[in-house]
Amino acid sequence: MTQAYPIQFKAEMKEKVWGGRALEQFGLDMPDGAIGEGWMISDHPNGTTKVINGEFAGLNLEDIRHKVGKEWFGTNSNIDADTRFPLLIKLLDCNDDLSVQVHPNDDYEKLPKGELGKTEMWYVLDAKPGAKIIYGLKPGVTREQLAHALENNEVMDTLQEVEVAPGDSFYIPAGTVHALCSGVVVAEIQQNSDTTYRLYDYNRPGLDGELRELHIEDSLNTVAFGDSGATYMKTDTAPNTWLTLAKSPYFHVEKGIVKAPWQLTTTPESFVILIVCEGEGTLTWENGQESLQAGQCFLLPANLGKYSLEGHCTVLRSTL
Repeated sequence: MTQAYPIQFKAEMKEKVWGGRALEQFGLDMPDGAIGEGWMISDHPNGTTKVINGEFAGLNLEDIRHKVGKEWFGTNSNIDADTRFPLLIKLLDCNDDLSVQVHPNDDYEKLPKGELGKTEMWYVLDAKPGAKIIYGLKPGVTREQLAHALENNEVMDTLQEVEVAPGDSFYIPAGTVHALCSGVVVAEIQQNSDTTYRLYDYNRPGLDGELRELHIEDSLNTVAFGDSGATYMKTDTAPNTWLTLAKSPYFHVEKGIVKAPWQLTTTPESFVILIVCEGEGTLTWENGQESLQAGQCFLLPANLGKYSLEGHCTVLRSTL
């Protein structure tokens, strides 16, 4: 039986019309082109990441599902050989504006077969001065007003914009209209889904030179008019303490700043995902050690037990 250890994966890189080369700063293996997304931990038909360390090297998350069960993934995970890993972890480089979009919830009747809804959160890793995001509708905007704005190319007048800085955190429940804009690099924790409905795309051609498809009816059906539950915050916190950034039915995300040796432990209820946002350090457990640097992501099995973080780095910790 393989002993539990922190698992690291080779990122799946996705070329996007809005992407760039900013993810190179993390030392990732990147193909040519405008790379918008690095899928760091993924168990989805559109991208399944492979292990690059330890005994499971060369296997992907689907393979691992068939080898280990709740002891590794946690009693809250409901993972078995036929159930995908519940979260999808990404790094995004927004060299240009993303489409204005919305994601459905789990109950939307027109979800593609096998897909989940998509609640997510962003942590801003880098942002150029003045960079912004679109984050929700202006107060009071109704379905009828949004539909009219879409018909008359006035949709930007209905949207709220928020200026962002490194360290900002945004919780984006399904139904929240949103868009990352140019000059922003984020870490994204989300439900394991690849379903996006585009409201507006700036009349911009895609990588094939054709206008990308819009999903107006699905978008209007899934927008949470009124309060979607979206929240955002600055994330200053004391060293070696956890600050809660997002708590949803799907994930719990915390931020920690490592300045001194920090003794931690996993629990039987959930795996832990660590995302290194900046700095460097060391992850140590009973049977080994891994160096940490910005841009790395690790999956810590629920049965790993005691581990420690050392060095000077900022990390996100995600659990179910």
